[in-house]
Amino acid sequence: MTVATEAPKLKRKDFVPDQEVRWCPGCGDYAVLAQVQKTMPELGVPRENIVFISGIGCSSRFPYYMNAYGIHSIHGRAPTLATGLKCARPDLQVWVVTGDGDALSIGGNHFLHALRRNVDINILLFNNKIYGLTKGQYSPTSEHGKRTKSSPDGSIDWPINPIGVALGAEATFIARTVDVFQKHMSEMIRRSAEHAGGCVIEIAQNCLIFNDGAWKHISEKETRADNVLFLEHGKPMRFGKDLEKGICLCGGLTPKVVTVADVGEENLLVHDENAAEPTLAYFLSRMGPPDYPTPVGVFRSIKKPTYQDLLMGQIHAAQQKGSPDLDALYRQGETWVIEASET
Repeated sequence: MTVATEAPKLKRKDFVPDQEVRWCPGCGDYAVLAQVQKTMPELGVPRENIVFISGIGCSSRFPYYMNAYGIHSIHGRAPTLATGLKCARPDLQVWVVTGDGDALSIGGNHFLHALRRNVDINILLFNNKIYGLTKGQYSPTSEHGKRTKSSPDGSIDWPINPIGVALGAEATFIARTVDVFQKHMSEMIRRSAEHAGGCVIEIAQNCLIFNDGAWKHISEKETRADNVLFLEHGKPMRFGKDLEKGICLCGGLTPKVVTVADVGEENLLVHDENAAEPTLAYFLSRMGPPDYPTPVGVFRSIKKPTYQDLLMGQIHAAQQKGSPDLDALYRQGETWVIEASET
């Protein structure tokens, strides 16, 4: 007789491997790793059903530092491997760990189409606005005019907006957090894990060596209140040390920073992360310094059939048609014969 026993409850230490963590001292990656290791046991998913896939970059060391299954792939291709794995094994929880260079430069096409297809994967996009592993070149998210060793006169490229790209690809779950916002990051990871569909979390992360202070305006406690807008579903958009400021459309199509006492809370924009129309989320994706606070939280969370569910449905429907005739398949449709020439 087999006696059913409850699976042992996992703890953070169960996700900590025996590998030496090799990031620069003070790197924001440590904070992300700590929260992922802490949050994984809370999801209730067995370790053997969790996979971390990465490309190339500092963040892509991640699979070595998680005591779960992992794949360290090639530059920019992690979403491709994740798509194949999720289709072959829909029961697995698949995480992609990538950086702004890995995901948005050489991997831009793969990132875009994984989200467009709504593959049920979770993408953690570390954005430090620099190429850290290869010693400090400007990246796709670096600001215009960025001076580095490879661009001493300043970059002439315009930066990519990761949230805007995800919205354009119709991702069904889009969020942003910050490496020093520990509880907030944990909540975003949990929300992503619970969502069925393509998820991306942009993590504003500091590179102490090559781009220190890139997110200083939102990471420093002294300036955070005036520079961060925490998005909360169903609540008016307020920020400031005393929540005295807010965001209002005020009769136009351009968001404005207003004083709540002047316009009244009832006239502030109310966040709706479940809106089918992504216009509001796009407004939010464009907000940032110097004129606006930087939004963090869930920009969008909508329901849509996942790629692997549609694929499995299509395969099942084909199987119901009976045994295929390969010869008939070859000969179907238009055919023609090329006659031999007499000359």
